[in-house]
Amino acid sequence: MRMIMFFLVGLLVHVIFFISIFDIYFTSPLVHGMAPQVSPLPPPASRLLLVVADGLRADSLYKPDANGSTRAPYLRSVMEETGSWGVSHTRVPTESRPGHVALIAGFYEDVSAVAKGWKENPVEFDSVFNESRHTWCWGSPDILPMFAKGASGDHVYTYTYPAEREDFASTDASRLDTWVFDEVKSFLQSARVNSSLMSSLQKDQNVFFLHLLGIDTNGHAHRPMSQEYLENIRLVDSGVKELVSMVEDLFGNDGRTAYVFTSDHGMTNWGSHGAGHPSETLTPLLVWGAGVHTAQRVTEPQKYSDGYLQEWQLEGLRRVDVNQADIAPLMSSLIGVPIPLNSVGVLPLQYLNNSDQFKAESMYSNAIQILEQFKVKMAQKKETTLSFLFTPYQLLTESRQAEFINKARVLIQLEEYEEAISLCRSLIGHALEGLSYYHTYDRFFLGCSVVLGFTGWTSYVVLVILKTHVSSKTLWWMGVGATLLIGMFLIIQRSPVTYYIYCLLPVPVWYSVLKDCYCVCLPQVVSFFYRAMLTVGLAVLSLWPLLSGLYSKAKVRRCWLFSLSGPSSLASTMLHVAVCAYVPTSTHSSLQLKQGLPLLNQMISWTTLGSSLFVPLLSSTRLFHRLLSIFLSLTATYLLLSLRLCSRQSCPGCQVFFIITAFFGTGNIASINSFDPASVYCFLTVFNPFIMGGLMMWKVIIPFIIVMCTFETIQLWKCHHILHHYLVLLSSSLHPSFLQHFFFLVQDYGSWLDIGTR
Repeated sequence: MRMIMFFLVGLLVHVIFFISIFDIYFTSPLVHGMAPQVSPLPPPASRLLLVVADGLRADSLYKPDANGSTRAPYLRSVMEETGSWGVSHTRVPTESRPGHVALIAGFYEDVSAVAKGWKENPVEFDSVFNESRHTWCWGSPDILPMFAKGASGDHVYTYTYPAEREDFASTDASRLDTWVFDEVKSFLQSARVNSSLMSSLQKDQNVFFLHLLGIDTNGHAHRPMSQEYLENIRLVDSGVKELVSMVEDLFGNDGRTAYVFTSDHGMTNWGSHGAGHPSETLTPLLVWGAGVHTAQRVTEPQKYSDGYLQEWQLEGLRRVDVNQADIAPLMSSLIGVPIPLNSVGVLPLQYLNNSDQFKAESMYSNAIQILEQFKVKMAQKKETTLSFLFTPYQLLTESRQAEFINKARVLIQLEEYEEAISLCRSLIGHALEGLSYYHTYDRFFLGCSVVLGFTGWTSYVVLVILKTHVSSKTLWWMGVGATLLIGMFLIIQRSPVTYYIYCLLPVPVWYSVLKDCYCVCLPQVVSFFYRAMLTVGLAVLSLWPLLSGLYSKAKVRRCWLFSLSGPSSLASTMLHVAVCAYVPTSTHSSLQLKQGLPLLNQMISWTTLGSSLFVPLLSSTRLFHRLLSIFLSLTATYLLLSLRLCSRQSCPGCQVFFIITAFFGTGNIASINSFDPASVYCFLTVFNPFIMGGLMMWKVIIPFIIVMCTFETIQLWKCHHILHHYLVLLSSSLHPSFLQHFFFLVQDYGSWLDIGTR
């Protein structure tokens, strides 16, 4: 009973520490309560048309084909004649949701937000759509709802196709884009006979948003170099051309419409995205119409040294690159709406064709808008920290803020616009650094508390194993005193409830630890950074059977590998595995012929997945038979979604080593960083991020389960030592040597691969 309680307490401790990682590293950077900021001067445009070609790479649009001709003649003519162009640099993870949030709301969403739901908003945020008078949206049901639900009022209207249309096995995924263009055309035509709708359309500060998913879907299904992907670009180009003509005609060519064409992310050559390869982070940006510079010819070499200008044959046209979040303040300035309150984008003035005063006023509004976030963030942190412990961000104290603001306003009044713009850029830079400073203000303090608690717990596990408990009345009173002091400190600071858990947990743990001491240190941590160490370790352990005498024992014992029974059951299982090996080939052939996912293949796949969880329980209870059944059942599922390690080691260090080897040898979980749905096509082809993500995660986990079952089988030979080995393994693998290396290396930015490998 005592050991069961110990195990439950240990489980609770580890759950708390696991949650602490998300509470410390993965929290929303957003703050609320800021005042909206907008330029006092009239904007150049009355309406904005935003077109986002989901999954479109910059080079796929800009680079001429093998014959030297462009795939998008209309957009190419915009670049060469009527508009400005550049590359929008996205941030990782390069996924649709964070990409659209950056484009339309101007901030880079916390990476954990996707876990809250693809369409839901874990934290309310402002957007260009919310600040507009009206916004009409057409496109995917996975993107549009999150901007409508986050809007105040009912001025954001969404028109989406059924989710079933997002089928990677579709005969022609470009029909998703055709649907959007047809719906927008019908909408514009209906405005001619609907006076109420026309009245709304003729007002200023309106936005039209087209989300085109066909290119992304074709890229996943056929790869970006495929004919389907490239032809989809041609379709989008012709659709945009026709749509622009209809819009201009509807509004009498009044010259008050601004157009923005871009993408949320790119795509790798193998049809995935999520990481930080240039093919994923470089997206096209074309802006033209009201208030935008027309094409500008240049003769001197441009500042970009990436070689793309020559590859794209665009050396003679001025290129203006931006960060993806910069597009939000650009759109806001064009139609005269407040910049989204949480935006961290910097207005790219090179795109604006307006007076120097308008540019200076717009940049000033941008600086104040970001500074407002900094002020709120600083006030929140100052309110929850003791005054004598609070350390302000030195580069932007309250006096420095006033100095920046007053000087910038004076420079604008004196018509020193260039100096005012430069000063505003400097203010924005300091404010953004300050936002990061206060967002991570408590990270080191909480990290140290978690380290103390975790170090104490793992040491205490060793003490339980060694059964060396020593009571001490003095230590007990010291623990009570430490608890009271920490509690009073947190109460005075009005800290969140979770802070009490993280800071008070080390007290009882260290009370137990200080009664004795024990130190365990494992060198396996180096293998997380230098994978070659796994090879060295395996080479050394290969000698262990010879040194331990197991080799000679195995020669005289009957090998359990050949003590099989139930050949009919084994034969049927092997036949099932063979069928599952054939299903992916059959599915691939069917998709290549654009005949969709065969129903029989889908039924076999889902049946295999479900049965693999309980069929092993029906096998013989003999260890090897049960293990073989588990292996074959999981292998069948693994084959549908696309070899084993075993050891006789009882040494805790060796156990940890083999688990680490299993992690990196059978498939690093971090490799799921790129969302490639191709591996689940035997199960479903209609886009569903959570089911697809779950299946891909299950594929990664299967080798771990096989290794775990093999290890458990070996340990069952020594049943009375199971708990002992588990505790030693737990205390060894989670010892401070691991913790100190990895806990402080967790990062809350980058691709899923960057985050996963930390």
